[in-house]
Amino acid sequence: MAPKYILHYFDLTALGEPIRYLLSYGNINWEDNRYSAAQWETIKSTMPYGQMPVLHIDDKIFAQSSAISRYLAKRVGLSGKDDLENLQIDQAVDLYHDFRQKISEWYYDPIPESKAAKEVLLKEQVPFYLNKFQQIVKENKGFLVNGKLTWADIYFVAPLKYFKDLYGRDFLEGYPLLQELVKKVESTPAIAKYIAKRPVGDRWRDPDFKYTLKYHF
Repeated sequence: MAPKYILHYFDLTALGEPIRYLLSYGNINWEDNRYSAAQWETIKSTMPYGQMPVLHIDDKIFAQSSAISRYLAKRVGLSGKDDLENLQIDQAVDLYHDFRQKISEWYYDPIPESKAAKEVLLKEQVPFYLNKFQQIVKENKGFLVNGKLTWADIYFVAPLKYFKDLYGRDFLEGYPLLQELVKKVESTPAIAKYIAKRPVGDRWRDPDFKYTLKYHF
């Protein structure tokens, strides 16, 4: 019998969205449990590390977005063909974490002076990372690894909406290869079907959510 999957995450895209994309891509039956900030406070103590996303697989619960995504990628055929390809995938995913962390640290910084200083750096850091990703995609025939769709591409694309919103503009303007990568991922039939019916989500503008989420990104 197939495992029972239940995803627990906020009513947002962000770090829960790669998991949703992978579950959708694999046509896996799953429950999408989305929480408000108020609901989160009542269940936080039940989570392994006091944060989400977490994935219930039958009667066991697992945390950490990358680890869950790596597991699901194996289930749905989006991991590497060998150790070297898996190393390339992990490298791209870790680089993405470095990138989104810069945006998150700036956006959720509660100290105005510190936030202003980070904003100056961000104007240099965002192009730095995007140029790196653009070059990787160019060298890999339109994808992040060896000219084919892997979970690295999904991990790059799925949270973009959230981090673009935090940044305040579409930072992919001027990066045509990255824009094309987004189209490739989001036009995949099963993922496109999920996107068409998913909740609006991204309630990060809610002050309660902003207070809650600063501990997750």
